[in-house]
Amino acid sequence: MSKPKKKKQTDNTIALNKRARHEYFIEQKFEAGLALTGWEVKALRANRGQLTESYVVIQNGEAWLHGTQITPLPQACTHFVTDPLRYRKLLLNRKELNKLVVARDQKGYTIVATAMYWKGHLVKCEIAVAKGKQLHDKRQTEKEREWNIQKQRSLYKA
Repeated sequence: MSKPKKKKQTDNTIALNKRARHEYFIEQKFEAGLALTGWEVKALRANRGQLTESYVVIQNGEAWLHGTQITPLPQACTHFVTDPLRYRKLLLNRKELNKLVVARDQKGYTIVATAMYWKGHLVKCEIAVAKGKQLHDKRQTEKEREWNIQKQRSLYKA
């Protein structure tokens, strides 16, 4: 009798914005769907997405993702106009949009994209309301990170 095969655990993450955690204090997170075209989904399956300079703009009651780069595959059809930096619509409900508008209007706050991942067959984008860090805040975060590493090393040696 053979053992049942275990399903392979795959990583659902497409892209992370590590820079956002360094540049901002993350206050509140939201999960939003993305309105994509066919070539973009194929490119994301091939891990060709990047979020490093992504941010969210709210215009006319709709949320748009700016600065996300999805590089088209070389096999992309030639009669499509493939713009890797086009604005992509975020799919949020009205309550979430209202919360984002209120948070954005406060001084020092912005809305950034922190992660893009698969949820089933859908592409989701994690966006966050964030407040910008100043230089001394970044240094303090770096000190805390190094201290935690030192603690882990000392615990591991003992």
